[in-house]
Amino acid sequence: MTQPHHRNRHPKYRKKYKIHNWRSYERSLIKRGDLTLWLSEEVIQSWNSDLSQTLGRPKLYSDLAIETALTLRLLFKLPLRQTEGFLKSIFGLMNVGLNVPDHTTLSRRNSTLKTKIKSIGKPSGRVDLVIDSTGLVIHGEGRWTRDKHGKRKRRGWRKLHLGSSNGFIVANCLK
Repeated sequence: MTQPHHRNRHPKYRKKYKIHNWRSYERSLIKRGDLTLWLSEEVIQSWNSDLSQTLGRPKLYSDLAIETALTLRLLFKLPLRQTEGFLKSIFGLMNVGLNVPDHTTLSRRNSTLKTKIKSIGKPSGRVDLVIDSTGLVIHGEGRWTRDKHGKRKRRGWRKLHLGSSNGFIVANCLK
């Protein structure tokens, strides 16, 4: 008689916990897929850009609109065309009459967008500064080229030092 498959598993991959409250566990799994997105009246009012630009073609969308779309793109790991469709569907579900920037506009404005990092007041008293460093590898040739032609040059490494205070990066140095 053969034993069940789960008994032959390596101890590293065995389940280490038992679920006692299945209803609560199932609700928590369902909540993982919950998406809540809200737009304040200020955002809705400032979504479209003011057309008082003197030089060149006026921008239809404000920097806030482009930054919001690109932030959602990074958050959900979407390509630009899917970001456009995602925003259209979200605005359709919310019954918000806002236009969505197309993928070419997002791509073009991404290169010139200047993000504004908001600071939350000036610290008073003691400031805790955390410094961390990590190694970054510089990729040159692709893996296929290295496998086909052999190793041509050694990989480069750079050291990145970050200084963080109150959740914000306040200093950086790349050596």
